[in-house]
Amino acid sequence: MNVETVTLFRPVGPKELALIEQSGWKEFPPRLPEQPIFYPVMNEEYAIQIARDWNVPASGSGFVTKFAVSKDYLKKFKIENVGGPIHNELWVPAEELDEFNNNIVGVIEITQRF
Repeated sequence: MNVETVTLFRPVGPKELALIEQSGWKEFPPRLPEQPIFYPVMNEEYAIQIARDWNVPASGSGFVTKFAVSKDYLKKFKIENVGGPIHNELWVPAEELDEFNNNIVGVIEITQRF
C-alpha cells in the first residue's frame, strides 16, 4: 500500500541522535519534562540553522535528520511560523509523540553534520 507522505526535518544534538540510532532509526525519543512540544521543521534550511547555530554551541555537534510522515496524519497539526519566511514547524504535543512516531514512513536519515 502506498502512503502519501510529507518530508520533515529535525535538528538534533548527539544525545538525541544516539537515541534515534538505538531505535533502529525508526523513532524520536520521548520528550524530557521541560520539553512539552516536539517540533519537526518543514525545510532543511531551517533545520541547518538550528543544528549549526544552537546544537553545536550547546553540545559540541549538531545533526539534521530527514524523515517522511503520512500526509493524512499531519493534517491534524497546524504549521506554525516562528520568525522569518523559512521558520515553519509543526508543534506536536509530547504526549502525542508515540502516535507521531507510528506515522513515520521508512527510516530517519542524517542529511547534515556539524
